[in-house]
Amino acid sequence: MDGSEGALTGSPPDYGRYFHSALDQLRSERRYRVFADIERIAGQFPTALWHTPEETRKITVWCSNDYLGMGQRRDVTRAMVETAWRLGTGAGGTRNISGNSHPIVELERELADLHGKEAGLVFTSGYVSNQTGISTLAKLIPDCLILSDALNHNSMIEGVRQSGCDKAIFRHNDLKHLEELLQAAGDRPKLIVFESVYSMDGDISPIHAICDLAERCGAMTYLDEVHAVGMYGPRGGGIAEREGAMDRVDVIEGTLGKAFGVMGGYLTGTKAVMDAIRSFAPGFIFTTALPPAVAAAATASIRHLKASSVERERQQRQAARTKAVLSGVGLPVMETVTHIVPVLVGDAEACKAASDRLLEKHGIYIQPINYPTVPRGTERLRITPGPFHTDALIDQLAAALVEVWTALRLPLERKVQVAAGF
Repeated sequence: MDGSEGALTGSPPDYGRYFHSALDQLRSERRYRVFADIERIAGQFPTALWHTPEETRKITVWCSNDYLGMGQRRDVTRAMVETAWRLGTGAGGTRNISGNSHPIVELERELADLHGKEAGLVFTSGYVSNQTGISTLAKLIPDCLILSDALNHNSMIEGVRQSGCDKAIFRHNDLKHLEELLQAAGDRPKLIVFESVYSMDGDISPIHAICDLAERCGAMTYLDEVHAVGMYGPRGGGIAEREGAMDRVDVIEGTLGKAFGVMGGYLTGTKAVMDAIRSFAPGFIFTTALPPAVAAAATASIRHLKASSVERERQQRQAARTKAVLSGVGLPVMETVTHIVPVLVGDAEACKAASDRLLEKHGIYIQPINYPTVPRGTERLRITPGPFHTDALIDQLAAALVEVWTALRLPLERKVQVAAGF
């Protein structure tokens, strides 16, 4: 061989062209995402600084998933800082190489207790815990059929796909369809994967009814409580705790990055299930563990919310008021039974324009939600009121949205006026 085999006979491929073409396609579909440069201010949430090339301005954030503002709570930040001073910043590598940092051991005990389970297992994110948790569970069950709700999060969809197992998609929260699929599966092992709070539409799943079907048809259950942990239940255990269903669900998954205000994801269940995932899941085995300081902050946040319902109560009150005020001035608020407040726009370009005008003219940050996060034609602004959004801020939001809707000629129907002064 003279080394000429495989040599180029013409010009090399223009690799950059492929990426520019893909991005141009996103832009043409109005799906190209632009992220605002935002600096949160601890102690002043939801106020933040918005950095642009021209200036830095104070804005109000209305779309954070730090639902309860726990990311700025002093005992949470103190736990992080003090642990970093004592133990250093990083975990030193994977847990298989570096062992368990003691703060992670404490965190996993706290999480198991939160959900009434034997054991917990912490991951680097809620996405990873779903992706690797579902795929590993299903792979360990011979001939497993996964039954997945049609509106499950992408992380769950990826977990199902990566398992390589057979799957059946049941219509969203459709118990009759789920029962038909379960019965058609016969005696083969089955895993039902579903969420408690669906974060774009703000609806909840019928957990008890799904567990009834699972028990009747011999299926295992896996529940994503990402948008519910910290938010619902007497101790913040989620919708399953509120409904008295935690003991009926085999595996409960959650996040530390939303209501708990830190970062990371986790699974809880029996010791055997958690040990099996720990021993076989690539997404656990081959990735660096959470830093000890992050684990300590998460533990502090969980312990506080187990004992305090003040944040949850105020958050629910402000979410209810936001829905009432926005509906009262004619805005198309999608009906929900949770803390999520979606305002329907129905067009990708208009949704982006509304978001831009809110930020640039009114200093209000609400990221547009477009396809593929939601179906085309259901583009929306997703608002997440928290305990620190005052009545005055809610009224300002309503006035700003009315101005934007009017300026962009979006449908606005006048309804019964509320005490916002419009």
